[in-house]
Amino acid sequence: MSFPASVPVPEEVLEIARVLEGAGHEAWCVGGALRDALLGDPHSDFDLATSAHPEDVRRLFRRTAPVGMEHGTVGVIDRKRVMHEVTTFRRDVRTDGRHAVVEYGASLDEDLGRRDFTINAIAYHPLRREWRDPYGGERDLREGMVRAVGDPAARFREDYLRVLRAIRFAARFGFTIDPATWAAARAAAGGLDRLSAERVRDEWYKGLRTARDLATLLRLWHESGAAAIWLPELRRARAGEVPPPERSSAPRDPVLLTVLLSDDPAGLLRRLRASNAEIARAAAMAAGPAEPSGDDEVAVRRWLAAVGGAADDLVALHRLRRGEDPGWLGTVAAIRGRGDPLTRGDLAVSGRDLEAIGLSGRAVGETLAALLDRALEDPAVNTRERLLALAREGR
Repeated sequence: MSFPASVPVPEEVLEIARVLEGAGHEAWCVGGALRDALLGDPHSDFDLATSAHPEDVRRLFRRTAPVGMEHGTVGVIDRKRVMHEVTTFRRDVRTDGRHAVVEYGASLDEDLGRRDFTINAIAYHPLRREWRDPYGGERDLREGMVRAVGDPAARFREDYLRVLRAIRFAARFGFTIDPATWAAARAAAGGLDRLSAERVRDEWYKGLRTARDLATLLRLWHESGAAAIWLPELRRARAGEVPPPERSSAPRDPVLLTVLLSDDPAGLLRRLRASNAEIARAAAMAAGPAEPSGDDEVAVRRWLAAVGGAADDLVALHRLRRGEDPGWLGTVAAIRGRGDPLTRGDLAVSGRDLEAIGLSGRAVGETLAALLDRALEDPAVNTRERLLALAREGR
């Protein structure tokens, strides 16, 4: 790989660069969009680094958003209402492994020097079509290497999340982690407990969504020591347990994959402060049962009634584990297509109907449960007349 003559930068980003340069400031494309474009996976989410201070950026553009003013980042909203991050050249004054205090007035090379890995420390001038690569990022992209900028131990001490980012990039691109960088990452893993659960969760989700090979992602989480600290429920990959790349292709669901790869997915997600809805999904999948006791309609109806809203997730887990649709999936479709009763709410009678024939208290709930059981066996009984008749018989 060598630098191309140019990169297809969206016109809206070029307009932002022209305004900044026209006001006497430098404006360079930086970040993941540039890295991905060099790897042949371009997208339009280009960020800009500039010599302009945040207040200068806000003065130059009509529509802005203070997305990270404490770190020098202003969101510039273009004419298509898309926001682009514009960040002032900066250097770190003080870091604590989670946050950095920065100062402005740095050069582009100094700004690139505070970034995590060489593959993310490349800059491109979108107007002059000029490249800047002071730390050998192009070489490492070509050689498939994740390498820290400068002293790897210092980079990880600045922000321990970089340990997880190194793992994510290696798994996403199929890259090797430079031995010195990997040694420093493992040595720094003890600092991961200083991170917020939300930041760790975001990295875990990103890793699951983007990893070229999930087995590599799991191996690196374990070998780095990160899993022991944040994901102790995460299983070590065994042959055939982790779906191969062709079976776990995008779009990927991180909650589904967490269930697949861990022993207590709800507990894991609770520690990562996932949403209540995500935790509930994981708990429902884990509770199961994973599949019906048989392929016949009665067994499948009983399974659908037992798992409720987790049914589609459990079907997806079956596909991931076995690489094929379950044999009973057609039966599921037929039951749903007919609208067979699966819950008490699907019954043709309600608790009030049962009270009207003289039932009360616990007997109402017990009778509804018994009627649902009969309807699961034979949906034809689900009429008001037949269910009331059965209820009277059972009094």
